[in-house]
Amino acid sequence: MDSARRPILFVSLPESGLANPLLVLAEELSRQNVPDLWFATDEPRREDVKRISVGSPVEFGSLGDVVSELSAVTWGDEVYREITQSSRFKAHRAVIKQSFVPAAQQAKFQKLAAIVDEVRPALMVIDCISGFAIELAIARRIPFVLSVPFSPSNVLTAFTPFGKRYVPWDFPVPHTGLPRRMTPAQQVMNQLFKWRTLALFLSPTMRKVVAEDTRRRKALGLGLMSPMARIEKAELVLCNSIAQLDYPVEIPEKMRLVGAMVPPLPEAPDDEELSAWLDAQSSVVYAGFGTITRLTRDQVGSMVEVARRLEGRHQVLWKLPSEQQRLLPPKESLPGNLRIESWVPSQLDVLAHPNVKVFFTHAGGNGYNEGVYFGKPLVVRPLWVDCYDQAVRGRDFGISLTLDRPRTIDVDDVVDKLNRVLETSSFHERAERLGALQRAAGGREAAAELILGLPALAKA
Repeated sequence: MDSARRPILFVSLPESGLANPLLVLAEELSRQNVPDLWFATDEPRREDVKRISVGSPVEFGSLGDVVSELSAVTWGDEVYREITQSSRFKAHRAVIKQSFVPAAQQAKFQKLAAIVDEVRPALMVIDCISGFAIELAIARRIPFVLSVPFSPSNVLTAFTPFGKRYVPWDFPVPHTGLPRRMTPAQQVMNQLFKWRTLALFLSPTMRKVVAEDTRRRKALGLGLMSPMARIEKAELVLCNSIAQLDYPVEIPEKMRLVGAMVPPLPEAPDDEELSAWLDAQSSVVYAGFGTITRLTRDQVGSMVEVARRLEGRHQVLWKLPSEQQRLLPPKESLPGNLRIESWVPSQLDVLAHPNVKVFFTHAGGNGYNEGVYFGKPLVVRPLWVDCYDQAVRGRDFGISLTLDRPRTIDVDDVVDKLNRVLETSSFHERAERLGALQRAAGGREAAAELILGLPALAKA
């Protein structure tokens, strides 16, 4: 490689929760005119990568079509029902069975290897779920930075009884949605979750999959790697959160908590009509449940009734995908305080608006941190896996309330939770205090400075 070149290759799966923080970070490096920037992800994100070339160019590396096993957005309805069921362990198990597919990982590994051969990166920046990219970086001995869009404990806690961990043995296991202070029954549930996860991998079916994956790894010269290898092998771990939004844990020195990745705002300055509408309101509830959530007709009808119950006091801005809008009742029967958008050009612009008072969310990693970044308290309808973990932390830190029955949308429960958050000053005060800490963490600028200071990018 030319000694003057120090290419940086970003790698991510296409999900918004994984790719968006890295797109913001790559855009910041482009803004600083850092040369030799590349971004590898699935083909549907090509245009998104093109848009972040605001200074130096960011080249797109195609990882091909979306692989359904690795992308929750493309999972069928039956799989969706399994991963969003009420049983936390069964949902966790369904995610593992659906996504632990060695052949799918290998296919992405090979596509990425071709890009690496072309780019010859000095450094890779990888989302923490893209196991194929982490494997390639380790196999090729390419220094890499790990991007974590979750709470720090999510990647520092073992899922099995014998796994290495950076937290106490009784710390709540990710995807359990358990609090730090547990009842005796919850402590048993927490430990049982680990043993059941271990038993899952010892079942005859999964043992065949594990054996296939072991052969694949051996062929790559990797051998066995602990789940913590992605932390231990990384040059730097960037976590898009702050310590105050997680239960107390010992943070490894290489993990830096930089807060939410937020681009310069307004992100969508041309969206004058929505901005003017927000300006004209006094109190807006913003409802956005992410790109994975699929509502039923009854749930859509319940959301309409929630808005109706708030009419006269609060407006409701609801981001509802166009394919789900067919489930709405006739337009003439919708309450006057409900505004429905199939797509909001910038959720961040909406959350930043002072007239938005509450964020009604599924509590995915990005939404949870972004809502708090702008000082907005939350009402949470957790969807799956990590959403329950963020929900219980938000509740314990006094910045959110969680629906009693998340799988349904009980109108009385939702209206009660929204009114309590809207009318109780402590929710707003705590959210604003934590938002100030989020902003002080430095976000994209702090992350860019850390990356550019790594030895892998030092001039020879």
